[in-house]
Amino acid sequence: MRIILDAVDWALLDALQSDARLSYNELARRVHLSAPTVAQRVRRLEDAGVITGYQARIDPVAAGLPVVAQVRMKCYGAKCITVHPELLEDLPEVVEVSRLTGDICSMAKVVTSSVMELERVLERLAYYGETSSAMVLSTPIAWRPLPHAD
Repeated sequence: MRIILDAVDWALLDALQSDARLSYNELARRVHLSAPTVAQRVRRLEDAGVITGYQARIDPVAAGLPVVAQVRMKCYGAKCITVHPELLEDLPEVVEVSRLTGDICSMAKVVTSSVMELERVLERLAYYGETSSAMVLSTPIAWRPLPHAD
């Protein structure tokens, strides 16, 4: 279900992207509506799939996972990780997979505790197709809130 977002919806999304732990009372104060109205709007955004979840953003280095890599993959058919993401259920080090256009079919973000662990994950990923990896040196922009759609 696609919904059209108004200025209040975007104000709620901005606030929740900034701090998803805000109470309905605090959200209501920020957008100048009642808490029940805010709760109803947030539920509508969740039901429409605009809000897909709430989670903490964790720094992998601070959490003991200092090796981060981006892995470009070319895979096809029954072994394609974008068509069959369940193939990676036993590889928790793969924390994100994006399907791409062009000659590379996907990009996987891998987080490990050591280069040796990264090598093990890369060997496992090679079973599913051709891989090319790059270790992340730093992440100047780790996350940003979504811009407002026009």
